[in-house]
Amino acid sequence: MSAWAIVVAAGGGTRFGGRKQFHELAGGRVVDRSVAAARAAVEGTVVVLPSGYEWDGSPVDAAVGGGDTRAASVRAGLDAVPLSVDIIVVHDAARPLASAELFRSVIGAVASGADGAIPAVPLADTIKRVEGSRAVETLARDTLVAVQTPQAFRAEFLRRAHRCGGEATDDAAMVEADGGVVVVVPGEVSNRKITTPGDLEIAAYILSEQARR
Repeated sequence: MSAWAIVVAAGGGTRFGGRKQFHELAGGRVVDRSVAAARAAVEGTVVVLPSGYEWDGSPVDAAVGGGDTRAASVRAGLDAVPLSVDIIVVHDAARPLASAELFRSVIGAVASGADGAIPAVPLADTIKRVEGSRAVETLARDTLVAVQTPQAFRAEFLRRAHRCGGEATDDAAMVEADGGVVVVVPGEVSNRKITTPGDLEIAAYILSEQARR
């Protein structure tokens, strides 16, 4: 089955204080590492950029401008993926430490019959539901996971889920709402999302430790 990846790099990086995807990380840019991992696992790659940006990284099959929201940016990427592609992987550029093996893992789960596959890691902290400053409920941690990208989907399910133009925090939520079966595969603890400058420092340290080993 053929697989393409959409690397979403159109965010404004409000909490970071700038477009984090273009910051340097261990001799390259955050987005370059995300694109490289995708390219190692799929037949084609689309990168979605902020409006007005031009792609100046390693070769990709298409570079398109994104929308005002993450979902709108994914839809812009979908338009650049050939209709003949069987599996589409969506990855946030802000997760530059995701391995090519993780891409292959979610792709493999979809190729084996799932409508979608997401990587996730167990929660280490106690999770509570709050109302304002008051804790009102402690949730059962063993039924909860922290979800990452890359996320892979049967192309027809992802396209159908996005056809209504809805919004969600990730694509799996949209596929689930549309009736798709999404399975969970083991994520990678090192697959951190870059949200603050401190996260960038931690990512650099993880890469230096990996290189040392």
